[in-house]
Amino acid sequence: MPEPVFLDRDGVLNENVPDYVRTPSQWKPLPGALEAAAVLSMAGHPVVVVTNQSAIGRGLVKAEAVEEINSMLCRRIAGYGGSVAGVYYCPHAPGEGCSCRKPLTGLVDSARQDLGLPPGGWLVGDAASDIELGTACGLRTILVLSGRGIEQLERMRSSGAADPDFVAGDLADAALIVLHGDPTAAGGG
Repeated sequence: MPEPVFLDRDGVLNENVPDYVRTPSQWKPLPGALEAAAVLSMAGHPVVVVTNQSAIGRGLVKAEAVEEINSMLCRRIAGYGGSVAGVYYCPHAPGEGCSCRKPLTGLVDSARQDLGLPPGGWLVGDAASDIELGTACGLRTILVLSGRGIEQLERMRSSGAADPDFVAGDLADAALIVLHGDPTAAGGG
C-alpha cells in the first residue's frame, strides 16, 4: 500500500483567511491544490486531511459549517477523480487541553486507527505546528510556501526549530516530491 499523505487544509488546499474560513462561500481552493490531492489519491496514497479548526471552540463558527466546508472539499477532489480517505479536525480553542490540537498527535493517531493506516507516510503543511506534528508521528514533512509557509519557515529557522524534510512551493510541487521522491522536482530546498 502506498504511504498515507496527511494534508493540512487552510493554506495547503485552500486559501488561509486571517479570521478563519467560516462559510462555504469563503472557502477558495488554491490553484492546482485539489488536482494535486486527486493525483496523490489516484496513485494509491490514502489522502487524509488534518486541520485545527479552533474557530469552533472560540464560538466563531458552528461545527456543522466546518463539516459542510470539508464535505465540499471532498466533493471537489472527487470531481478530479480522487478521494479523501478522511477528514479529521480539532474543534478546540488553544488552551483547552485536548490531545488533537496540532502539533499534538491525536488527529493522525485517530486517522491511523480508524482507517487502518500503516506507520510512516507524509505530512504536508504550511505551519510549524504541521511540521512538529509530522515529526512527532514519524512522517516525512513538507512545508509548502503557500498560505503562511514563507513566514513560518523564517520563524522556524530564526528560532532554531527543526527544518521540514522538504520545502515546496505549493501542494502540486509537494505531490511531485511524494510521487517521485525528488526534492529538486519542486524547486524547494
